[in-house]
Amino acid sequence: MAETRRTALITGSAKGLGKTTALALAGLGYDIVINYVHSEKEAHELVRHIQNLGVRAAAIQGDISRSEDIQRIAETVGETVGGIDVLVNNAGPFIRERRLFADYTSDEIDYLIRGNLLGVIQLDHALLPQMRQKRWGRIIHFGFGHAAEARAWPHRAVYAAAKVGLVSFTKTLAEEEAAHGITVNMICPGDIRGANKEKRIEDVEGQTDDETPRGRPGTGEDVSRVISFLCDPRSDFLTGNIMEINGGLDPIQTLPMLKQSK
Repeated sequence: MAETRRTALITGSAKGLGKTTALALAGLGYDIVINYVHSEKEAHELVRHIQNLGVRAAAIQGDISRSEDIQRIAETVGETVGGIDVLVNNAGPFIRERRLFADYTSDEIDYLIRGNLLGVIQLDHALLPQMRQKRWGRIIHFGFGHAAEARAWPHRAVYAAAKVGLVSFTKTLAEEEAAHGITVNMICPGDIRGANKEKRIEDVEGQTDDETPRGRPGTGEDVSRVISFLCDPRSDFLTGNIMEINGGLDPIQTLPMLKQSK
């Protein structure tokens, strides 16, 4: 890594894939800003752990589905750590229960769209000036498998619409900011669940996953390895990409024909 100290903000990083990413980037020498909504205890425990690795770390509470929180986060990192070099947009609400679009409430639709699309766009917009000033930056969005194909995803209509919209935004922002030394990419993790989000690849060796063509469960390390690569200063020629990290899994499974209710 270059001698210049760089700082990474990872949204939703007190636990799960965000935590694994924070630890991976800290291991590369990045100072880390942890973001959380409710997991205050876990966030501050992670800050202490990262500080023990020899880099600086801080935690900021905020919900990226709320415009006022986004502005506060941007202002806080500007004042306290001198701005952000890397933004990993990990946070994003997801409703695992399968439901027809007609069965969602208006509040749920608003929360899914704001948390997965509008909030991400607004946070990028708020932090871009800090990256432009340094003429260097890395922005990473999270999508889902085959998001770039804009396929139908029954029972996931709102979440899928938000992420597919983010695909177009990722590609556009990548072109617009390339001249400023800023790369923008999207990664699309597979269905990595529960404790596996914080595990290393070696932790699941010998385990089987019948749903994944690769044959083993995915881990947080599978995701953080790609993010670390994209954040390398020499990865400046990689931008506007939608990268699958799913062991060959197609999350949009073939479903029985949806029949009109009588």
